[in-house]
Amino acid sequence: MATMKHSFGSDNHSGVHPLIMEAVVKENRGFRTSYGADDYTVSVLEKLEDLLGGDCKALFVLNGTGANVVALAPFLKSFNSILAPATAHINVDECGAPDKFTSSKIIPLHHIDGKVSPETVKTAFADYGDQHRAQPKILSISQPTELGTLYTPEEIKALAELMHENCGYLHVDGSRISNAAAALNLPVKAITADCNIDSLSFGGTKNGLLIGEAVVIFCREGKNKEMAESLCYIRKQATQLYSKNRFIAAQFEAYLSDNLYLKMAKHSNGMAKYLAEQLEQFNCIKISKKVESNAVFATMPKELSDKLHETYYFYIWDESVNEARLMCSFNTQKEDIDEFITSIGKILSAGK
Repeated sequence: MATMKHSFGSDNHSGVHPLIMEAVVKENRGFRTSYGADDYTVSVLEKLEDLLGGDCKALFVLNGTGANVVALAPFLKSFNSILAPATAHINVDECGAPDKFTSSKIIPLHHIDGKVSPETVKTAFADYGDQHRAQPKILSISQPTELGTLYTPEEIKALAELMHENCGYLHVDGSRISNAAAALNLPVKAITADCNIDSLSFGGTKNGLLIGEAVVIFCREGKNKEMAESLCYIRKQATQLYSKNRFIAAQFEAYLSDNLYLKMAKHSNGMAKYLAEQLEQFNCIKISKKVESNAVFATMPKELSDKLHETYYFYIWDESVNEARLMCSFNTQKEDIDEFITSIGKILSAGK
């Protein structure tokens, strides 16, 4: 591949926001106790817990897969199963880590645009109580979904209610939770704690952080207290306890200050909408999924995508129809998109 002009492959391909990097550098002085026991890390975690309405326990971890594993494990026994849409990151892109670490089977569910419905989830409880079947215990949904679509607060509440009625729990994989909050124009609390979810993976590296995510267990009225108390031990066993926790804390302090996390997410969402609008001028390109966050899915001729791949990076999501996934990041600019669109126009003109 020639020099990459701009990557639309993943928001993980972007760099680190200058204010985040500045916070890390600023923290790189003096000494603090390790493993998150320092007052600074504790204070930043309290800031995150306050953002989510209190009555919760938050801890920092190293990465997204680790966040999901640690967020799921407290709720599960080896004979339980994890329900998730078939497209879920935990089902497709985590190399079986949740299955291995929790010893619980993932049951992939039918979805529409990446979202599961209460009706679909109910079918997973058909054999509940049958000793020959893994017993459903927790539903994991992504917000936004792997297809860039969004659950409304009402939809999340309905799923939480269904799981609670069946003595289960609801986990939200929020690797892009800031994008969801920005797109819905709602506080993060309104799409997590207020929807009665039990567990949250709170992402950052897809939205301008260098390293680190957070895991949150919600403890309304004493519920999930045992799970929250076990969180630190599960994190250690999962090799997700970073000794110099203060450097993750420094990033989150900057991330949460002055709503930086929302500003970055709002920008990447806006760039995705702009990209989709510009792509619509080409008859051979069809927007194939709703553009609700920072992801654009579009089908295009293979000859075009092959030529674009010489200078741009993006994934072909569905090879059967040559559907591309184009992700926008906090540092994607209109000029990057305009240049990409110009390249498409030149390729198509040359092929006539």
